Amino acid sequence: MKALVLAGGKGTRLKPLNNTIAKHLLPVANKPIIFYVLEQIREAGITDIGVIIAPETGNGLKDAVGNGSRWDAQVSYILQREPLGLAHAVKIAQDFLGIEPFLMFLGDNLIEGSVKYLVQEFNHYSPDALILLKEVSDPRRFGVAELDASSKVIHLVEKPKKTKSKLALMGVYLFTPEIHKAVSQIKPSWRGELEITDAIQKLLEMGREVRSHIFTGWWLDIGKKDDLLEANRVVLDKFLKRNIQGEVDSESQIIGRVEIGGGTKIEKTVVRGPVSIAENCKIKNSFIGPFTSIGASSIIEGSSVEFSLILENCYIENIKRLEESPTSRGTEIKKQPEGFTTMKLLLGDAAQVEL
Repeated sequence: MKALVLAGGKGTRLKPLNNTIAKHLLPVANKPIIFYVLEQIREAGITDIGVIIAPETGNGLKDAVGNGSRWDAQVSYILQREPLGLAHAVKIAQDFLGIEPFLMFLGDNLIEGSVKYLVQEFNHYSPDALILLKEVSDPRRFGVAELDASSKVIHLVEKPKKTKSKLALMGVYLFTPEIHKAVSQIKPSWRGELEITDAIQKLLEMGREVRSHIFTGWWLDIGKKDDLLEANRVVLDKFLKRNIQGEVDSESQIIGRVEIGGGTKIEKTVVRGPVSIAENCKIKNSFIGPFTSIGASSIIEGSSVEFSLILENCYIENIKRLEESPTSRGTEIKKQPEGFTTMKLLLGDAAQVEL
């Protein structure tokens, strides 16, 4: 079995954070989102992985992911020149996929637990497709599956205006090579894309078996600023362990589950976990509150930061209270003599803000 990770697309709802970085490389708890996906794929026993990339961000993904040796896997890259849909991604990856079954995983999705059990279920029941579903309050933003009384999949539709079901497709699928026949028979949707929901619906019309699994854990579809902050909060809360590798002076307090990377210096500062601070940072005369991640080589002085995601090489000085703020690489935030007590910011790469 192979795996196909979709890391193309433009991620317009996250701009300007991803102006010069693929949204799949945005860090959650100081680790790129796509790394979590690759870890889950590898845990499921799959070592041959294809990654769909876009022209604008493909080189950055190649540099970060490399050849897959980090995960003891082999990673190949497939260029999708235009974002023409998930089924289009399957179509252009056909040479890579060959005649093998495959796991398809959206590269900006974070889900709780493992996908190993899904691979085992697929191998046991041998359907032509296995789709992961979750009940959501507003399914109109997703592909939606309708099940009958016996939980059999009977119909799928992409982003419907009216729905008969609240079961959203989560972006994790398993397919046999039959999906290629289905993709070849569908046409672009009103969005101009080849929809994977249409391809799975075509499988049903071809008399093929489509099996579903209802997911009950947490699922984070990272499409907007608030999604990214929530993903950072959940991952820090669930997985972070106390690990102090940097230097902490005697006037500082490190409270709870805090991760501090090597080369980082903490002076006269209170850090209240869960907090992840990467390598080579300098934090002085500050308070770092829960659910905050701080990227490598960032400097924070005389400031209070909480429930925020600070990327690498940022500089924050004399900010009384910064919260709910993802700040991109190289951002500088400085306070003038007069300023606000609370700020909520969404900043792009190399932004400079003085308040």
